Amino acid sequence: MLSNFEDKQWPQKVPSMEDVAEKVKEFLKKTGKGRKGFLIFVIIVLLLWVASGIYMVSPAEEGVVRQFGKMVRVSSSGLRYHLPWPIEKVDTPKVTEIKRLEIGFRTIDPGPPARYRFIEKESLMLTGDENIVDAQIIVQYKIKDAPSYLFNVKDPIGTLSDASEAALRQVIGANTIDDALTVGRLRIQQEVKALLQTIMDGYESGLLITEVKLQTVRPPKQVEAAFKDVVSAKEDRERLIYEAKGYQEDIIPKAKGNAAKMIKDAEAYRAERVARAKGDAARFVSILREYQKAKSVTKKRLYLETMEEILPNVKKFIIDSKVGGNLLQFLPLEKKEKTIKKEE
Repeated sequence: MLSNFEDKQWPQKVPSMEDVAEKVKEFLKKTGKGRKGFLIFVIIVLLLWVASGIYMVSPAEEGVVRQFGKMVRVSSSGLRYHLPWPIEKVDTPKVTEIKRLEIGFRTIDPGPPARYRFIEKESLMLTGDENIVDAQIIVQYKIKDAPSYLFNVKDPIGTLSDASEAALRQVIGANTIDDALTVGRLRIQQEVKALLQTIMDGYESGLLITEVKLQTVRPPKQVEAAFKDVVSAKEDRERLIYEAKGYQEDIIPKAKGNAAKMIKDAEAYRAERVARAKGDAARFVSILREYQKAKSVTKKRLYLETMEEILPNVKKFIIDSKVGGNLLQFLPLEKKEKTIKKEE
Protein backbone atom coordinates (compact mmCIF):
# COMPACT_ATOMS: atom_id res chain seq x y z
CA MET A 1 0.00 0.00 0.00
CA LEU A 2 2.85 2.34 0.73
CA SER A 3 4.39 1.75 -2.71
CA ASN A 4 1.06 2.46 -4.40
CA PHE A 5 0.76 5.62 -2.33
CA GLU A 6 4.21 6.78 -3.41
CA ASP A 7 3.56 6.00 -7.10
CA LYS A 8 0.67 8.45 -7.35
CA GLN A 9 1.36 11.81 -8.92
CA TRP A 10 0.37 14.41 -6.32
CA PRO A 11 0.42 18.11 -7.11
CA GLN A 12 3.57 19.83 -6.04
CA LYS A 13 1.74 23.02 -5.01
CA VAL A 14 -1.68 24.19 -3.82
CA PRO A 15 -3.93 25.03 -6.83
CA SER A 16 -4.65 28.72 -7.39
CA MET A 17 -8.04 30.38 -7.84
CA GLU A 18 -7.52 30.40 -11.62
CA ASP A 19 -7.03 26.63 -11.59
CA VAL A 20 -10.20 26.19 -9.56
CA ALA A 21 -12.12 28.41 -12.02
CA GLU A 22 -10.85 26.35 -14.93
CA LYS A 23 -11.98 23.15 -13.17
CA VAL A 24 -15.44 24.65 -12.62
CA LYS A 25 -15.65 25.63 -16.30
CA GLU A 26 -14.70 22.11 -17.33
CA PHE A 27 -17.37 20.73 -14.99
CA LEU A 28 -20.01 23.05 -16.50
CA LYS A 29 -19.01 22.00 -20.01
CA LYS A 30 -19.40 18.35 -19.09
CA THR A 31 -22.78 18.79 -17.35
CA GLY A 32 -24.22 21.03 -20.06
CA LYS A 33 -23.83 24.49 -21.50
CA GLY A 34 -25.42 27.69 -20.28
CA ARG A 35 -27.89 28.12 -17.46
CA LYS A 36 -28.74 24.45 -17.11
CA GLY A 37 -25.23 23.44 -16.13
CA PHE A 38 -24.85 26.40 -13.78
CA LEU A 39 -28.19 25.59 -12.12
CA ILE A 40 -27.14 22.01 -11.47
CA PHE A 41 -23.89 23.21 -9.95
CA VAL A 42 -25.70 25.69 -7.66
CA ILE A 43 -28.16 23.01 -6.54
CA ILE A 44 -25.32 20.63 -5.66
CA VAL A 45 -23.54 23.36 -3.68
CA LEU A 46 -26.76 24.27 -1.84
CA LEU A 47 -27.43 20.63 -0.97
CA LEU A 48 -23.92 20.24 0.40
CA TRP A 49 -24.27 23.49 2.36
CA VAL A 50 -27.61 22.42 3.86
CA ALA A 51 -26.25 18.95 4.68
CA SER A 52 -23.31 20.51 6.54
CA GLY A 53 -25.71 21.34 9.39
CA ILE A 54 -26.06 17.67 10.38
CA TYR A 55 -24.04 16.83 13.51
CA MET A 56 -23.77 14.07 16.11
CA VAL A 57 -23.81 14.52 19.89
CA SER A 58 -22.34 11.56 21.80
CA PRO A 59 -23.81 10.38 25.15
CA ALA A 60 -20.92 12.07 27.01
CA GLU A 61 -21.54 15.45 25.35
CA GLU A 62 -24.05 18.28 25.12
CA GLY A 63 -24.60 20.31 21.99
CA VAL A 64 -24.70 24.09 22.46
CA VAL A 65 -26.03 25.81 19.32
CA ARG A 66 -25.12 29.44 18.63
CA GLN A 67 -26.93 31.60 16.10
CA PHE A 68 -24.73 34.47 14.91
CA GLY A 69 -22.71 34.02 18.12
CA LYS A 70 -25.69 33.94 20.53
CA MET A 71 -26.63 30.72 22.30
CA VAL A 72 -30.12 29.63 21.22
CA ARG A 73 -30.53 26.05 22.46
CA VAL A 74 -28.88 23.03 24.04
CA SER A 75 -29.28 19.65 22.37
CA SER A 76 -28.97 16.23 23.97
CA SER A 77 -27.16 13.17 22.61
CA GLY A 78 -28.05 11.78 19.19
CA LEU A 79 -28.16 12.88 15.54
CA ARG A 80 -29.07 16.57 15.41
CA TYR A 81 -29.32 19.42 12.91
CA HIS A 82 -28.56 23.12 12.98
CA LEU A 83 -28.67 25.80 10.31
CA PRO A 84 -25.47 25.71 8.26
CA TRP A 85 -22.51 27.99 8.85
CA PRO A 86 -22.32 30.98 9.14
CA ILE A 87 -25.90 31.15 10.49
CA GLU A 88 -25.47 28.65 13.31
CA LYS A 89 -22.55 26.88 14.90
CA VAL A 90 -22.48 24.06 17.49
CA ASP A 91 -20.07 23.28 20.34
CA THR A 92 -20.09 19.83 21.91
CA PRO A 93 -18.22 19.88 25.27
CA LYS A 94 -17.92 16.62 27.21
CA VAL A 95 -20.06 17.07 30.32
CA THR A 96 -19.57 13.65 31.95
CA GLU A 97 -15.78 13.41 31.67
CA ILE A 98 -13.90 13.84 34.96
CA LYS A 99 -10.91 16.06 34.28
CA ARG A 100 -7.80 16.59 36.38
CA LEU A 101 -5.88 19.73 37.32
CA GLU A 102 -2.51 19.66 39.10
CA ILE A 103 -1.45 22.49 41.42
CA GLY A 104 2.16 22.73 42.63
CA PHE A 105 3.48 20.01 40.30
CA ARG A 106 3.12 18.59 36.80
CA THR A 107 3.23 14.97 35.72
CA ILE A 108 6.08 14.42 33.26
CA ASP A 109 5.65 10.68 32.83
CA PRO A 110 2.80 8.63 34.37
CA GLY A 111 5.18 5.68 34.59
CA PRO A 112 5.55 3.39 36.25
CA PRO A 113 7.50 4.77 37.91
CA ALA A 114 5.83 8.16 37.66
CA ARG A 115 7.96 11.27 37.28
CA TYR A 116 6.91 14.75 38.36
CA ARG A 117 8.14 18.30 38.05
CA PHE A 118 7.52 20.43 41.12
CA ILE A 119 6.58 24.11 40.79
CA GLU A 120 7.55 25.84 44.02
CA LYS A 121 5.97 29.18 43.16
CA GLU A 122 2.58 27.43 43.30
CA SER A 123 3.25 25.07 46.23
CA LEU A 124 5.18 27.10 48.83
CA MET A 125 2.85 28.88 51.27
CA LEU A 126 2.56 30.11 54.86
CA THR A 127 0.63 28.29 57.57
CA GLY A 128 -1.38 29.89 60.35
CA ASP A 129 1.55 29.59 62.80
CA GLU A 130 3.90 31.33 60.32
CA ASN A 131 5.71 28.24 59.05
CA ILE A 132 6.45 27.53 55.39
CA VAL A 133 4.98 24.35 53.92
CA ASP A 134 5.22 22.79 50.47
CA ALA A 135 1.73 21.56 49.45
CA GLN A 136 0.52 20.11 46.14
CA ILE A 137 -3.07 19.19 45.31
CA ILE A 138 -5.01 17.45 42.58
CA VAL A 139 -8.37 18.97 41.61
CA GLN A 140 -10.89 16.80 39.79
CA TYR A 141 -13.77 18.53 38.05
CA LYS A 142 -16.37 18.22 35.31
CA ILE A 143 -18.73 20.48 33.39
CA LYS A 144 -22.13 20.82 35.05
CA ASP A 145 -23.49 23.66 32.86
CA ALA A 146 -22.20 23.71 29.28
CA PRO A 147 -23.46 27.22 28.29
CA SER A 148 -21.94 28.80 31.41
CA TYR A 149 -18.67 26.94 30.79
CA LEU A 150 -18.50 28.17 27.18
CA PHE A 151 -19.62 31.79 27.51
CA ASN A 152 -19.29 33.15 31.08
CA VAL A 153 -15.53 32.80 31.63
CA LYS A 154 -12.95 33.49 28.94
CA ASP A 155 -10.40 30.95 30.27
CA PRO A 156 -12.23 28.56 32.63
CA ILE A 157 -9.26 26.21 33.13
CA GLY A 158 -6.83 29.04 33.88
CA THR A 159 -9.39 30.57 36.22
CA LEU A 160 -9.83 27.22 37.98
CA SER A 161 -6.05 26.90 38.38
CA ASP A 162 -5.73 30.35 39.96
CA ALA A 163 -8.78 29.80 42.18
CA SER A 164 -7.45 26.40 43.33
CA GLU A 165 -4.13 27.91 44.35
CA ALA A 166 -5.86 30.79 46.14
CA ALA A 167 -8.25 28.44 47.99
CA LEU A 168 -5.39 26.19 49.08
CA ARG A 169 -3.35 29.14 50.35
CA GLN A 170 -6.33 30.51 52.29
CA VAL A 171 -7.12 27.19 53.99
CA ILE A 172 -3.47 26.38 54.76
CA GLY A 173 -3.06 29.89 56.16
CA ALA A 174 -5.91 29.24 58.59
CA ASN A 175 -4.33 26.01 59.96
CA THR A 176 -1.13 25.16 61.78
CA ILE A 177 1.68 23.20 60.20
CA ASP A 178 0.92 20.24 62.47
CA ASP A 179 -2.61 20.06 61.08
CA ALA A 180 -1.32 20.21 57.51
CA LEU A 181 1.32 17.53 58.05
CA THR A 182 -0.62 15.08 60.24
CA VAL A 183 -4.18 14.89 61.50
CA GLY A 184 -5.79 17.79 59.61
CA ARG A 185 -5.24 16.64 56.01
CA LEU A 186 -8.76 15.30 55.41
CA ARG A 187 -10.39 18.39 56.89
CA ILE A 188 -8.15 20.67 54.80
CA GLN A 189 -9.14 18.80 51.62
CA GLN A 190 -12.83 19.25 52.41
CA GLU A 191 -12.42 22.95 53.21
CA VAL A 192 -10.46 23.59 50.00
CA LYS A 193 -13.11 21.79 47.94
CA ALA A 194 -15.97 23.77 49.49
CA LEU A 195 -14.15 27.11 49.13
CA LEU A 196 -13.11 26.38 45.53
CA GLN A 197 -16.67 25.43 44.56
CA THR A 198 -17.92 28.69 46.10
CA ILE A 199 -15.38 30.71 44.09
CA MET A 200 -16.21 28.98 40.80
CA ASP A 201 -19.95 29.35 41.41
CA GLY A 202 -19.38 33.04 42.00
CA TYR A 203 -17.80 33.26 38.55
CA GLU A 204 -20.72 31.21 37.10
CA SER A 205 -18.11 29.05 35.42
CA GLY A 206 -20.35 26.00 34.97
CA LEU A 207 -17.76 23.71 36.63
CA LEU A 208 -18.42 21.16 39.38
CA ILE A 209 -15.54 20.28 41.72
CA THR A 210 -15.82 16.53 42.34
CA GLU A 211 -12.74 16.01 44.51
CA VAL A 212 -9.72 17.79 45.97
CA LYS A 213 -6.86 15.60 47.14
CA LEU A 214 -3.66 16.67 48.88
CA GLN A 215 -0.92 14.96 46.90
CA THR A 216 2.07 15.95 49.05
CA VAL A 217 2.38 18.12 52.13
CA ARG A 218 5.90 18.54 53.42
CA PRO A 219 8.25 21.15 54.85
CA PRO A 220 10.72 22.87 52.52
CA LYS A 221 13.76 20.81 51.55
CA GLN A 222 16.12 23.05 53.52
CA VAL A 223 14.47 22.13 56.85
CA GLU A 224 12.92 18.77 55.97
CA ALA A 225 15.30 16.76 58.19
CA ALA A 226 14.58 18.92 61.24
CA PHE A 227 10.84 18.63 60.65
CA LYS A 228 11.13 14.86 60.41
CA ASP A 229 12.81 14.83 63.82
CA VAL A 230 10.02 16.99 65.23
CA VAL A 231 7.36 14.74 63.73
CA SER A 232 9.10 11.65 65.11
CA ALA A 233 9.20 13.23 68.56
CA LYS A 234 5.50 14.06 68.36
CA GLU A 235 4.72 10.53 67.24
CA ASP A 236 6.69 9.20 70.22
CA ARG A 237 4.75 11.55 72.48
CA GLU A 238 1.45 10.33 71.08
CA ARG A 239 2.59 6.73 71.48
CA LEU A 240 3.54 7.29 75.11
CA ILE A 241 0.22 9.03 75.75
CA TYR A 242 -1.68 6.08 74.30
CA GLU A 243 0.42 3.64 76.32
CA ALA A 244 -0.31 5.63 79.48
CA LYS A 245 -4.01 5.66 78.66
CA GLY A 246 -3.85 1.90 78.13
CA TYR A 247 -2.18 1.46 81.53
CA GLN A 248 -4.82 3.73 83.03
CA GLU A 249 -7.61 1.69 81.50
CA ASP A 250 -5.97 -1.45 82.89
CA ILE A 251 -5.17 -0.28 86.43
CA ILE A 252 -8.34 1.66 87.20
CA PRO A 253 -10.72 -1.33 86.87
CA LYS A 254 -8.35 -3.39 89.04
CA ALA A 255 -8.24 -0.64 91.67
CA LYS A 256 -12.02 -0.33 91.60
CA GLY A 257 -12.31 -4.10 92.00
CA ASN A 258 -9.92 -4.12 94.95
CA ALA A 259 -11.76 -1.21 96.52
CA ALA A 260 -15.07 -2.98 96.14
CA LYS A 261 -13.57 -6.14 97.66
CA MET A 262 -12.20 -4.20 100.62
CA ILE A 263 -15.57 -2.54 101.14
CA LYS A 264 -17.31 -5.91 101.09
CA ASP A 265 -14.74 -7.37 103.53
CA ALA A 266 -15.19 -4.38 105.84
CA GLU A 267 -18.95 -4.71 105.69
CA ALA A 268 -18.67 -8.42 106.48
CA TYR A 269 -16.28 -7.70 109.38
CA ARG A 270 -18.65 -5.04 110.67
CA ALA A 271 -21.58 -7.43 110.52
CA GLU A 272 -19.54 -10.09 112.31
CA ARG A 273 -18.41 -7.70 115.05
CA VAL A 274 -21.92 -6.34 115.53
CA ALA A 275 -23.33 -9.86 115.76
CA ARG A 276 -20.59 -10.91 118.19
CA ALA A 277 -21.11 -7.78 120.30
CA LYS A 278 -24.84 -8.42 120.39
CA GLY A 279 -24.15 -12.01 121.43
CA ASP A 280 -21.74 -10.89 124.16
CA ALA A 281 -24.25 -8.34 125.36
CA ALA A 282 -27.02 -10.93 125.43
CA ARG A 283 -24.76 -13.35 127.35
CA PHE A 284 -23.79 -10.62 129.79
CA VAL A 285 -27.45 -9.75 130.33
CA SER A 286 -28.28 -13.40 130.98
CA ILE A 287 -25.38 -13.71 133.47
CA LEU A 288 -26.52 -10.50 135.14
CA ARG A 289 -29.96 -11.94 135.64
CA GLU A 290 -28.54 -15.10 137.18
CA TYR A 291 -26.21 -13.02 139.34
CA GLN A 292 -29.11 -10.96 140.61
CA LYS A 293 -30.94 -14.16 141.58
CA ALA A 294 -28.01 -15.64 143.52
CA LYS A 295 -25.15 -13.22 143.85
CA SER A 296 -22.75 -15.26 145.99
CA VAL A 297 -23.15 -18.46 144.03
CA THR A 298 -22.85 -16.72 140.66
CA LYS A 299 -19.85 -14.73 141.88
CA LYS A 300 -18.06 -17.86 143.03
CA ARG A 301 -18.90 -19.70 139.78
CA LEU A 302 -17.59 -16.85 137.67
CA TYR A 303 -14.43 -16.76 139.81
CA LEU A 304 -13.82 -20.47 139.35
CA GLU A 305 -14.49 -20.32 135.58
CA THR A 306 -12.07 -17.46 135.31
CA MET A 307 -9.37 -19.25 137.29
CA GLU A 308 -9.84 -22.34 135.11
CA GLU A 309 -9.19 -20.24 132.08
CA ILE A 310 -6.23 -18.26 133.49
CA LEU A 311 -4.27 -20.63 135.74
CA PRO A 312 -3.21 -23.16 133.02
CA ASN A 313 -1.20 -20.39 131.35
CA VAL A 314 0.46 -19.03 134.55
CA LYS A 315 3.68 -20.24 136.24
CA LYS A 316 2.78 -21.69 139.62
CA PHE A 317 4.89 -21.68 142.75
CA ILE A 318 3.93 -23.49 145.97
CA ILE A 319 5.32 -21.89 149.10
CA ASP A 320 5.40 -23.59 152.44
CA SER A 321 3.71 -21.31 154.90
CA LYS A 322 5.51 -23.03 157.83
CA VAL A 323 8.88 -21.75 156.75
CA GLY A 324 9.64 -18.64 158.59
CA GLY A 325 12.42 -16.20 158.75
CA ASN A 326 13.96 -14.40 155.80
CA LEU A 327 14.46 -17.52 153.74
CA LEU A 328 11.79 -17.94 151.02
CA GLN A 329 11.53 -21.48 149.82
CA PHE A 330 9.38 -22.60 146.95
CA LEU A 331 8.81 -25.75 145.02
CA PRO A 332 9.60 -25.33 141.21
CA LEU A 333 6.70 -27.34 139.89
CA GLU A 334 7.31 -26.18 136.31
CA LYS A 335 10.71 -27.84 136.09
CA LYS A 336 9.34 -30.92 137.73
CA GLU A 337 6.53 -31.16 135.23
CA LYS A 338 9.02 -30.89 132.33
CA THR A 339 11.23 -33.58 133.87
CA ILE A 340 8.26 -35.92 134.33
CA LYS A 341 7.21 -35.37 130.67
CA LYS A 342 10.75 -36.17 129.48
CA GLU A 343 10.88 -39.35 131.55
CA GLU A 344 7.58 -40.43 130.18
